[in-house]
This record gives sequence, structure tokens and C-alpha cells, in this order.
Amino acid sequence: MRPILLDTCAAIWISQADSLTDEAERALAEADTAPGGVLVSPITAWEIGILVARGRIALSRDPAAWFRALIDAGIGLAPISPDMLVASSFLPGAGLRDPADRILAATARAMNYRLMTRDRLILDFAAAGHLSAIGC
Repeated sequence: MRPILLDTCAAIWISQADSLTDEAERALAEADTAPGGVLVSPITAWEIGILVARGRIALSRDPAAWFRALIDAGIGLAPISPDMLVASSFLPGAGLRDPADRILAATARAMNYRLMTRDRLILDFAAAGHLSAIGC
């Protein structure tokens, strides 16, 4: 069982106890008991900050506290290395343009994680064989 890396949208929905697909719920339950488990990237902290600063989402607490609460709830912190950041510049295909999505995809590829998302572009990237994804 490979670990799951949460896309920012998935982290938001999980933190707000929004409904997920049955497949996503099963995958999260299985990953919770496996080595590596469920992880979130530091880039998600940055992306949450941007979303709040631009007024695109509202949180009940400040973005840094929101991110710390995810970690405190047992979601692991995924590594991010200079090599992964460089690799995000050289992903195959032309579908992923958002820098955070590119970094998440590069992280998932480098670490052999399954990326959980609802983002259609990431799911298409996965369908093209470039990474493993779970729709949520």
C-alpha cells in the first residue's frame, strides 16, 4: 500500500469533513494503517496562504494554524527537496501549469505516492500514465 499525498483541495475537504468518494474514503482508511500513511506537502501551506490572502477561501483560523492542525491530527509532512522542485519544471505533457500542482505531481512521482485530488488536470495527467491519483 503506497502512501497518499493530499492535493490542497483534498486537504481542505478532509479538514472540513466534507464528503469524499467511497473510493477515496477506502483509500484513506487503508493508508492510515500503512507505513507512510497520509501526507500533505509544505507547498499546501503556501497555497492555503495564497488562497486566504486573495479571499478565495475563508478559514476559521489563520492559515499557519490551519496547516499545523492538519499535522497535529496525524497527517504526515511530505518531504520536498530541491531535486523535486527542479523535476517539477520538467514534467511530461503540457497539462499542468499551476506551480503548486506541478510541485505536488513531482513529489508524488519522486516518492511513489498516490495523489488524492479532484483537480481535473491532475487526474488527466494521471490518466496519461504520469502518476497514480485517486479522485476524491
